[in-house]
Amino acid sequence: MAGNTPPRIGVLALQGDVAEHTALLGTLGVDVVDIRQVHQLEGLDGLVIPGGESSVMDKLTRLFGLAKPLQAAIARGLPVLGTCAGLIMLAQDLEDGIAGQQTLGGLDVSVRRNAFGSQVDSSEIELHIEGIGGPPMAVALIRAPLVTRVGKDVKVIATLSDGSIVAVEQGSLIGVSFHPEITGDDRLHRRFVELVKNRQFSAQ
Repeated sequence: MAGNTPPRIGVLALQGDVAEHTALLGTLGVDVVDIRQVHQLEGLDGLVIPGGESSVMDKLTRLFGLAKPLQAAIARGLPVLGTCAGLIMLAQDLEDGIAGQQTLGGLDVSVRRNAFGSQVDSSEIELHIEGIGGPPMAVALIRAPLVTRVGKDVKVIATLSDGSIVAVEQGSLIGVSFHPEITGDDRLHRRFVELVKNRQFSAQ
């Protein structure tokens, strides 16, 4: 990313809410690319890991040879926004993964899957997120994970009324338990785009 060139932001497009994130980012003046193959990581300035099924996402990233390149890019500072399953993929530790389930890591947090119940227990809530002005954001909790431990360098940016941690930030990584892409509020994505522009990272 140089000069006035729009940042190139990828959406991991192996499984999950890919179309919703791609459509939303497309309204924010960035170059959006769906990521399915390793060569598509070239020149990437940022990445969104969508909600979906984390165990399937894990298997597919390994099957398509994306896991190690993604881990390397994250370690070098690639800005990543992980939503719901994306938060699980970014977590350092997973409390209740299925047998053999792995994560990409990067966020020094522990996460518990499906902490808020099953699909039928899903809900839409309003949430204050640190760094985002204006009224609370409307977000959806759908089989949402919960952050159960945060490392010393991790900043908590949103909690529920009972103190449950549902959004964290560490360096160039943002992980949230909820789905911001399906309620029509683009402020978290705008904040992520600004983070990408400020970091000026290139995965190349």
